[in-house]
Amino acid sequence: MITLMNKADLLRGILFRNKGAIGGVLIISALLNVLLLAGSIYMMLVYDSALPSHSLPTLFGLFALVTLVYLFQGACDIQRSRMLIDIAATFDQRLTGAVHRAMTLLAQSGRTSSETMTPVNDVDQIRNFLSGPGPLGLIDLPWILFFLAILSMLHIWLGFTVLIGAIILALMTFLMDGVTNRRVAVITTMTGRRRAMIEGHRRHIDVIRALGMTQRMRGKWVDAGNHYLDVQGRMLAPMTTAQGVSRVSRQFLQSLVLTVGALLVIGQEATPGVIFASSILSARALAPLDQLIGSWRNFVGARQSWHRLNQIFNAMPAERCNDTQLPVPTQRIDLRSVAVTVPSTRVVVVQNASFAASAGAGIAVIGPSGSGKSSLIKGLVGIWPIAAGEFRLDGATPDQWTADELGRHTGYLPQDVDLLEGTVAENISRFDGAGDSTAVVRAAKLAGVHEMILQLPQGYDTPLGTDGLSLSGGQRQRVGLARAMYGDPFLLALDEPNSHLDGEGEAALVNAILEVRGRGGIVLVVTHRPTLLAAVDKMLVMGNGQPQMYGPRDEVMARMSGKERIAEQPQPPAANEAQASGDEKASA
Repeated sequence: MITLMNKADLLRGILFRNKGAIGGVLIISALLNVLLLAGSIYMMLVYDSALPSHSLPTLFGLFALVTLVYLFQGACDIQRSRMLIDIAATFDQRLTGAVHRAMTLLAQSGRTSSETMTPVNDVDQIRNFLSGPGPLGLIDLPWILFFLAILSMLHIWLGFTVLIGAIILALMTFLMDGVTNRRVAVITTMTGRRRAMIEGHRRHIDVIRALGMTQRMRGKWVDAGNHYLDVQGRMLAPMTTAQGVSRVSRQFLQSLVLTVGALLVIGQEATPGVIFASSILSARALAPLDQLIGSWRNFVGARQSWHRLNQIFNAMPAERCNDTQLPVPTQRIDLRSVAVTVPSTRVVVVQNASFAASAGAGIAVIGPSGSGKSSLIKGLVGIWPIAAGEFRLDGATPDQWTADELGRHTGYLPQDVDLLEGTVAENISRFDGAGDSTAVVRAAKLAGVHEMILQLPQGYDTPLGTDGLSLSGGQRQRVGLARAMYGDPFLLALDEPNSHLDGEGEAALVNAILEVRGRGGIVLVVTHRPTLLAAVDKMLVMGNGQPQMYGPRDEVMARMSGKERIAEQPQPPAANEAQASGDEKASA
């Protein structure tokens, strides 16, 4: 039985798992908004009670009370901010696995590096927004009505004045949303492209330096940066204008409220303390809107990131969880009319691939460049999708195992070996935290790399750095071979495994292939080297993306040799004349 991961509204479900923390933030926010009345009440009591009576005890008593309120208010504000940071961090932590899977699937589908990094950047954007001042403006937004009601209790004209100001700021926020949406999307896309460009330059720094391309690449980077800054400046101009207008409008409204309050005092409809209290209350009433306008760009970015993540997660194939664990394959592989496609284009690069092999078989995959050799290997190990046909291990299709389970039964060595950041032992053990050191050393010895590893500064515990660039091409290839052989996989797929090897390395590779075959594994090796052909018993000839011949090595080689002799055999004169005559007739 296979169960599927529930993806429905994954982000909302993860965020609201923190219901207790979110509820705590709302309660503290309510308490804070009530406590914000303390300043206005203190101002009114000072002007309307302490000053007319010239009472120092009253003044100091009021001051002591308001000080305690402010201390408590500050503690609540700090706690609320910390709770938001914790909510944001928990949201990020719970999404880590899903984000890594999304990145893996995007990379496998042939997306660019900037597109592959989109889930990580989007989670960062949402986390930064949740832990910043933006959510506070949204949480405090409903409390505008509370402060409007208090102002109206002081006098209806005060409430009406602030209401008009709030409507103006709300309209500005609404208009700015339409302006900001597209601009933030453009800036986000360009930022991703800049990061991808500099990452590409970093990865190919050796080639850039060796071919004298440093100045040209620097110029390209400078041009891209100038273009980015120019577009960013034009895109952000309306947003900064709106923010400036918002700040000026709020200051003007505060002055307007003071003026209205003064008129009411002159008309003896309010006490002098109302002037200052209304100013403080109006500032507090409009603060959420002003805060939202100030962080609107971050809000729009987080909203777009939320939508993108939902789209990515909903497009992801359901993660399979096998309740029944199949045994380790030990008998055979079968291919029936298999077609392999390139993930990014869906172009069929291998078709009608049909053959079978039993335990202990060694298959050399040969053919001209572009014939589909590497593509076939990638399809069999699950890197590229099999679009049609069937591939079975001991009668079971690969999807009856999880990706990690299937990976333990297969070993793969690509043409270009990239080692991951970590130690030599971690790379060989495929970062298996519970890995057996004996198995690591055994795999290294089979790959003929054990002695070389011992010569490294820290032996098997030597850090390799990014992409394993501290090793030579041949050393990386042999460590990659050890990684492929770790755990005694049933199917070992090697793509041009000796392209960087010397004679000693080739001898170790031949011994490794023979060892895998001897223990009952199956080896597929893409090669043209006679030394490796001697280590296999079968050959698969590829051409135009299809198998042309398959069978015992000597038989296939004899058939290929016979075809070459026929092609090279000189034609008799009569045949030549007949062919020439036919050509003349055709041209006529």
